[in-house]
Order: sequence, then C-alpha cells, then structure tokens
Amino acid sequence: MLEQLYKKIRLLKNRGKEPYSSLYKVLGFYPDNIHIYEQAFLHKSSSIEAGDGKWINNERLEFLGDAILDAIVADIVYKYFRNGKEGFLTNTRSKIVQRETLNRIALEIGLDKFVVYSTKLNSHNNHMYGNALEALFGAIYLDQGYNVCYKFVQNVIIKKHIDLDKIARKEVNFKSSLIEWSQKNKLEVNFELIESFVDNDGNPVFQTAITLLDEQIGIGIGYSKKESQQNASKMAIKKLRTDKVFQQHISELKRKRTGENTTDKEFEELPVEAVENEQPTAEDNQSSITERDSHSFSLDN
Repeated sequence: MLEQLYKKIRLLKNRGKEPYSSLYKVLGFYPDNIHIYEQAFLHKSSSIEAGDGKWINNERLEFLGDAILDAIVADIVYKYFRNGKEGFLTNTRSKIVQRETLNRIALEIGLDKFVVYSTKLNSHNNHMYGNALEALFGAIYLDQGYNVCYKFVQNVIIKKHIDLDKIARKEVNFKSSLIEWSQKNKLEVNFELIESFVDNDGNPVFQTAITLLDEQIGIGIGYSKKESQQNASKMAIKKLRTDKVFQQHISELKRKRTGENTTDKEFEELPVEAVENEQPTAEDNQSSITERDSHSFSLDN
C-alpha cells in the first residue's frame, strides 16, 4: 500500500513536467512507468547498453505491441462490420495495421518528436515511426493494462485517424507494394510485357511477367498494361508470402547476390490482401450497414 502511495506522490510531483506533459497530450493520461515509454521511442540505431551487457531498444516492445494491436483491431473490426466475412475482416484489419498506415498515424499524432535514432540514419522511406507506435502500444499495455490500451487504439487511433468504411473499400496497389518491398530488401523487380493480343470481342489483352533475381515470380493478364502488371504483382506477392520453399529459394539467391538474408518478417510485410482478398458484395455491404445501424453500434461502446 505504501509503495503504491509513494508511486502516486512521485507521479503527482512530475505532472506538468517533461516528458510527462508531452506524453499526456498524446496519450490522454499520465504514465506510471515513464521509463518503458522512453524505451518505446528508442530506435535500435540508438540502442543503450544496460548494466548486464544487454542492449536496450524498442524492438521487444514493438513485437508485443504488434500482437496487442492485432487483437484490438480484430475486435473493433469484428463488431463494426457485423456481417463481414472472414476474408473481408482479415483484409480490413491488415490495411489498418500495415506499416504505411501506422507510419502515417504516428506522424499525425506527433510521435516523430519523441523517437530517438542515430543522426546517420535516414528517417525517410522507412517505418521507424510506425514501429515506434507499435512499441507504444506495448508500453501502454505493460504500464496501464489491456483495457486502457484498447481505449487508446479505439478513441485516439481509430476514431480520429481512420475511416473504417473508407479503408475497407480501399484497393491495394499490388505493384507499388511489391516495388516498395523489393527496394527495402535491396532487390530489383522487372516487369516485362511478354504478349499482347486481341480477344474474341476485339479488345486488346496484355500479359506481363515479373522477375526477381532472374526468377519469374508472377504472370498477369489484363485489358491494359497496368491491369496486367497489377494481376502479376498480386500473384507474385501471394507466392512470396505463402510458398515457404520459394521463400527459402529467394533468401538463398539474395544471400549469394548481396551477402544478406531475407527474413520471414520481411516476407510477412507484403500485403496479406494478395492471399485473402474476399471483398463483400454490395448486398453484404448494405446488410452490414443496416445491421450496424439497427444495433446502434459506435466506437464508444
């Protein structure tokens, strides 16, 4: 009891001071353990060596926050889209928790002002802020518990920065996702138009092949070059995400070419929509909206 009382006294003394006041503006509450939040903002490029010889950064908290966020968003999406099928729910959740979305939100709530990283590191074109946001979820969970973390995701992240209906309708640009992934992994993907012809109705048809490390990883057909590239990219992403043997093959080719391996996590960062892309029909959408309205569901529940 006395320990809890002293803890509250120390917290009250620090309220209004940095970094408590700045964190309060983001979180909506004062942290109990400020140190765990400081760790959440510590990028691995600025790791600190602890007394036991271990290096401290935000990667472990990012791992924890990633799992907590998945569970919370799954619950929110499940309740919001009451008639959404499994594939649609998975698709929608993945769009919310993907690095691009988290990075945008992290910048919008001002998390870039908290992240500590090496000045030698280029902060552009990477997801350090989105990763720090995931680490923040882990810190909130450890400091305040699941319910407080749930309310933070629901009231600060979802309600203020994400339109659930809009993001559910958002189409994935598979070509851009594949190129972004390849650049991050220091690989080059090539798009080659291998055939064009006219169908029975006189419409032009295009066929595109994609190669990675001299390996063909996808073929797509469409009524425009862009559509054929999108379909080929979708096939390539699905193969890279789900084919474990092919993943090992690509990792080995990359190691021989660059001396580096491609990790399982990097394969998982490819969009899951290529694997499960079950979109609801117009009828499903309408029934989902009707049922949602009839139950008066809101994000405040």
